[in-house]
Amino acid sequence: MTDLDWVPQSCTLPTEERPLRVAEWDELFAERLTSMSRPGPLRLHLDLAGGPGIEERVRNLAEREGGCCSFFTFTVTPGGNLIGLDIAVDEQHAAVLEALAARTAAGERL
Repeated sequence: MTDLDWVPQSCTLPTEERPLRVAEWDELFAERLTSMSRPGPLRLHLDLAGGPGIEERVRNLAEREGGCCSFFTFTVTPGGNLIGLDIAVDEQHAAVLEALAARTAAGERL
């Protein structure tokens, strides 16, 4: 899924920076994703393997993403060897969350 047509117009990240941000998420998923679930149609839960600096990396990425895409709500929950990342959106952006879940699932297979 290399096409970024699913990125909504409400995203304020400059267009030329979007592939770099998507690559950051893809790299995080490929390196750290241990499991994912969909607790609801507007929520995605990810468990990421912890390690030195990983919580800060997740928080930083979530904060930057929330800054340009205010429709996302990110909750980072550290715990032991795993970091939980909950991502929620409003109903209007359900398709964006679905696309993110598909990218995440693709990263899980890498």
